[in-house]
Amino acid sequence: MREKGTVVILATGGTIAGVGGHGKTTGYKSGTLTAETLIQNLPELRDVAPVESVQVCNVNSDDITGEIWLELARTINETAKDDNVAGFVITHGTDTLEETAFFLHLAVRTEKPVVITGSMRPATSISADGPMNLYQAVCVAASASSVGRGVLAVFSDRIYAARSVTKTSTYRLTAISSGEMGAVGIIRDGEVFWYDENEKPRTPAYDVDGLFKLPKVSILFFAVDADTELLRYAASHADGLVIAGAGAGEFSAAYQEIIETLKIPIVISSRIDDGLITQDIVLCQNTIAANHLSPQKAAILLRIALAQNADRETIKAMFARY
Repeated sequence: MREKGTVVILATGGTIAGVGGHGKTTGYKSGTLTAETLIQNLPELRDVAPVESVQVCNVNSDDITGEIWLELARTINETAKDDNVAGFVITHGTDTLEETAFFLHLAVRTEKPVVITGSMRPATSISADGPMNLYQAVCVAASASSVGRGVLAVFSDRIYAARSVTKTSTYRLTAISSGEMGAVGIIRDGEVFWYDENEKPRTPAYDVDGLFKLPKVSILFFAVDADTELLRYAASHADGLVIAGAGAGEFSAAYQEIIETLKIPIVISSRIDDGLITQDIVLCQNTIAANHLSPQKAAILLRIALAQNADRETIKAMFARY
């Protein structure tokens, strides 16, 4: 019988590679163990598929940068050309896992599975969840049924689409979820079961292989008495803005007065977890509705749009599409 294709594990650090006091779940140092160590500590992976590792970086996910995203995308796009490679797994900290997943969903140019995972407990804690999450991520990446589904996140037995995955708790083992969108699949004893289909496009929004830096986009969180000087400052020091508005992306009259004068692209999202914002309800006609995207994911799509010098109408179409 022909051996399964190789799954390439791209390690970036995070809690899954964290080390701390024996048995403790706090006070650890993220990004300590290497990818090779994670693999060696999980011999069961050999029963799923051959694995190879690439240590892209080894950091807390709060230190992930646009440059690291671009390196990941280039590495995946180039390595995917190898017929012996079946898919990819990215190990990552949970704090910004959803952002990396969505960027790669927009940037990778392969139908081969790309799966991101992490853990809520460090490797040295009691009942560390990293080994099972990594095992299940490799199962999904190695499965032929995962081909063409876009970038996926695997966490605590469930599979999530990159567009909707988010972190919903600071401590629970089930902290990675998809809110009202739900999981698209489940893993049990290494077997993958699919129950939902993501209707959003799974083709890349932009070819980033020749790109080494992304445009700057800032996110402003609106609240009562939000400082308008921060808005003015952010607008003068960024290529675009995302407003995390109240309710359906709303903000004060003082905010509105300034936003209506700005020339840079401004996307309106919401500080609320669920729901959507459509173009017909934005307060300022010179702004762009984020649809269902969270502020942090809206910023990613806007950065990609700005990187290809898209005008406001094109950006609107991108947000409606992706």
